[in-house]
Amino acid sequence: MVSVITATADDLALPLEQHVAHVAAALDAHGHVVALAPAEADDAARRRLHTVRSALEADRLAIVPLALPPLARVLLGEQLRQLTGTDLGPGVLAGAARLLSYYLHSGALLGSVAKLDRVPVGVGSHVKSLVPGRHFAVLAHPEPYIGEADPAAVPPGPGYMTQLALAGKGLDPGWVTGPLAAAWRSQHVREVPLPPDSARWWGTSKLVEFTAYIADVGMLYQLVTSVRRDTCTWCALEVIGDQCLFCATRLGERNAPAKHAAAPRGRAVETPRRPQLEPHKR
Repeated sequence: MVSVITATADDLALPLEQHVAHVAAALDAHGHVVALAPAEADDAARRRLHTVRSALEADRLAIVPLALPPLARVLLGEQLRQLTGTDLGPGVLAGAARLLSYYLHSGALLGSVAKLDRVPVGVGSHVKSLVPGRHFAVLAHPEPYIGEADPAAVPPGPGYMTQLALAGKGLDPGWVTGPLAAAWRSQHVREVPLPPDSARWWGTSKLVEFTAYIADVGMLYQLVTSVRRDTCTWCALEVIGDQCLFCATRLGERNAPAKHAAAPRGRAVETPRRPQLEPHKR
């Protein structure tokens, strides 16, 4: 069994001892924990997870850094929890986090881009941001995009069936639920709570964050199982990609465990090649 958690700023409100106890309980109950963390090495929530892992000396806790906006990370965690009910093992599920992130289209409707540093912002957009009433459509993943929120100008979206989740406050979500949802041919529009890290990530508290995602667990399972699997030569977990995210072993690197027991950990992970989805019929 596997528990999936998503690191957020709310974790820092917990005393370290309590956080360690919560993760220890999850390990006892499920055997393995996959933690989705921000990509920035200096992020406080990510550093806290590494502290918890060190305190527990837990090689059954995989910390997966992801360069995704907060809502996308939350939805990815939801997808992985759906997959925990299948026959996929912990090593495969940890690798699936990187794989499935390719299929998330995430952005936000913003009232200002003056403090946005996650997506390249031109001088013109900065100047327009000073004019009251301007709204900006920003896409952070999979490709950066920024423009005014115009019904006739919608950022490129997925070419396969997805659902659309949105969360926010301070702005009318009509552009997201109307022109964007229609252009992206969303099967369903769903409103969810705004993640605690969103305002800091997007540089403003007036926003509507959105993410298009695959909700069908059967399709998610098909994507993950279409990728080649290997067995980790150190901990014997079945994995996808070229590195085990639990023990940090690169496949084929530790042919003799005793000889390489002190090999360095924590190196970058190469993600599995993304399987191609059939585009939906228009």
